[in-house]
Parts: sequence; C-alpha cells; structure tokens
Amino acid sequence: MSDEPTAPYPLAQMRESVRGTLVERMGIELVEVTPERVVATMPVEGNTQPYGLLHGGASCALAETVGSVAASLQAPDRLAVGIEINASHHRATRAGLVTGTATPVHVGRSVAVFEVVVTDARDRRICTARLTCMLVDRV
Repeated sequence: MSDEPTAPYPLAQMRESVRGTLVERMGIELVEVTPERVVATMPVEGNTQPYGLLHGGASCALAETVGSVAASLQAPDRLAVGIEINASHHRATRAGLVTGTATPVHVGRSVAVFEVVVTDARDRRICTARLTCMLVDRV
C-alpha cells in the first residue's frame, strides 16, 4: 500500500463537479491534477477590471481553486476549506489564457499550505499567491 495521496475522483468528475459554480462562470479549466501539482487555465476575457486588465480578484479565485483542489488530494477523506490567501500581482495582462499552478509548501494533519504561481500566455509570472487550507472532517 502506498503512502502517496490519491485523487478523490477522476479529473472528468472533478470538472463535472464545478457546474454552476464560480469556477465555471470564470472559465477555469483543470488541466492537470496530481499529488505534486494542480494546474488550471482561465481566460482573461470576461475576467477583467474596467481598464481591460485581468482583475486581481480573478487571479485570487484561480489560485484558491487550484490550491483547494491540491489540498483535497492530500487528504481525500477530509474537506479542504480555504482560510487565508494572499497574493502579489507582478504584472498585468490583457488577453489570452492565464495558468495557475499549485504546489505544496506544507501539508500537516489539519492545515495545508500551497504556493500558486499564475503565468500569462507567454509564461511570464503575473501573480504569486499563498493559500492556507484547513482540512476538516466530512459531516
């Protein structure tokens, strides 16, 4: 038996579970889900602020999405609930897809922390976020 975490459900089922949620409305698509990293894309179009730039809150929503999925993989028998997020926005982008990649910083019994790097279509870092999730028992 392996100590390595496993996904609670397949990628197709994870994609199906976001129907009707903010994730779907923002166009966030999971593209890679492994215990080592979770990757998703999001279109800039439709997620901008009034000046036509990607909204910082959209980057945070992408970061919380990939970080929460990553945390759920580390504790498949528990729920991962975001309790803190911070983000530094490094540069603006106006078009194309952005990609969020979550990797673990710390995974404990009740708390998991992930770094999320958001890059633009030219693979330039536009945002660095840190998400802390509490791992709680399912009711």
